[in-house]
Amino acid sequence: MFDISFMELLVISIVALIVIGPERLPAVARTVGHLYGRCRNFVYAIRTDIHNEMRMEELKKMQSSVQETAQSIEDSVQQGVDRLKSAMTEGNNEQPSPADSPSQPANQAQPTPDSGAAAQIGHDQDKK
Repeated sequence: MFDISFMELLVISIVALIVIGPERLPAVARTVGHLYGRCRNFVYAIRTDIHNEMRMEELKKMQSSVQETAQSIEDSVQQGVDRLKSAMTEGNNEQPSPADSPSQPANQAQPTPDSGAAAQIGHDQDKK
């Protein structure tokens, strides 16, 4: 903080001894020491407060950045869900219902997805 050498401290103490006197010098030195300690604590507290405020600003910036990222992810997921819903709706609208299709007679049985899977399993067992 201050650049005071030993010789400068010696000169200050000799002048204080002459001006203040040997009886009051210990009490004055004690008071000066307490004031110096209070000043150091005050400067340390201010430095700590400034550091904490700077850190709070950094955290607030980081929080807003994370919130923006989360919002953009949420928006992109919502767009994907909307696209999927619209694709499913369009797919359902494009497929004709079995009653509307005259190409297949009503008495003819339509193949089910399970019958193909059963045939595949039977075919796999024949290979073994």
